[in-house]
Amino acid sequence: MAFIDRVLQVPSYKWADDDGNLVEPSTRQLWTEAFKRTNVFRSKKNWIPFINWATAVAMLPFVYFFLVDYFSWLLVAASVIYAMIVMSTHGTIWYHRYSTHRAYTFTSPVWRFITQNLVVRTFPEEVYVISHHVHHVKSDNPGDPYNSHAGIMYCMLSDVNHQAIAKDLNESEYKKVSNFISHTGIVINGYKKYLKWGSVANPHYTVLLLLVNWAFWFTTFSLIGGPGLACALFTGAFFWYVLVRAFNYTGHGSGQVKHVDGVDFDRSNLSINQTRPGIFSGEWHNNHHMYPDSARAGFLRYQLDLAWIYIYCMHKIGVVGRYNDSKKEFLKRFSHEIGRGNHNAIKSRDV
Repeated sequence: MAFIDRVLQVPSYKWADDDGNLVEPSTRQLWTEAFKRTNVFRSKKNWIPFINWATAVAMLPFVYFFLVDYFSWLLVAASVIYAMIVMSTHGTIWYHRYSTHRAYTFTSPVWRFITQNLVVRTFPEEVYVISHHVHHVKSDNPGDPYNSHAGIMYCMLSDVNHQAIAKDLNESEYKKVSNFISHTGIVINGYKKYLKWGSVANPHYTVLLLLVNWAFWFTTFSLIGGPGLACALFTGAFFWYVLVRAFNYTGHGSGQVKHVDGVDFDRSNLSINQTRPGIFSGEWHNNHHMYPDSARAGFLRYQLDLAWIYIYCMHKIGVVGRYNDSKKEFLKRFSHEIGRGNHNAIKSRDV
């Protein structure tokens, strides 16, 4: 068995059947698996899936107080902007381009820590990063932790059902897995603690960082605009945290071939370039799959890339050191195809 096939904990319904075909579990199977995976009374090794759901539940009081006590259309606008642009762009900057693909480097651990905590904290790095490496190797094939062929709920529940690391890695395998996130600055378990907790991330550090981050941002938002603004922006963070899972489905054509000529140049997988995620967060997903270690994914003239703008500006002031930029390579490779398709066609398929 290849190493990449050993990285993630296999769900009870398995990735594939005996013939190698994708298993498409029922909604009931998916929810049963989810409740089993988040049961920390069954095993403390379930703590990361449990934290994923506990984080969302802990955000609900902010949503309640915003809707009941502080509701205004101005705060709704602030909440939407924070969710769709600020949280989303940060996800691309931190989780996607740095933590997963090491598309750029920081000149100091201080700047790395600041970038990590630029917004309300949600996912532990381990949940996003390790499974995303598997996703790139197995895109749209059995073993892809958020395979769009298996339906939207397969993707929506992937953070608890499919993105936890395997619990039976040997020491050599565990070292390789931990190296996926060793550069992010999080506190990493040694092999003995991994056997105890079933994770790379240290649970005490993970929870403490979450609490400190929330305390800092709630205080900061309150000082800027009162508790109403704080609750509104935490509400935005909540909706981003829950709904971002749908991108794993829509960003791969909802399980269908939806490539557009002149827009989607990588046909090795189902990923597509969507206007809304692209403009709001720099997530030009088909471009990204073609050049995953590029700090820029907006290669065409109309492809605004806010994440790249942040990275480039940080480079100019000395926060970011090295970065990869694949735009020239892309333009040279596809110069004869660019312009053949109507980029406006992409707007009709956005969700």
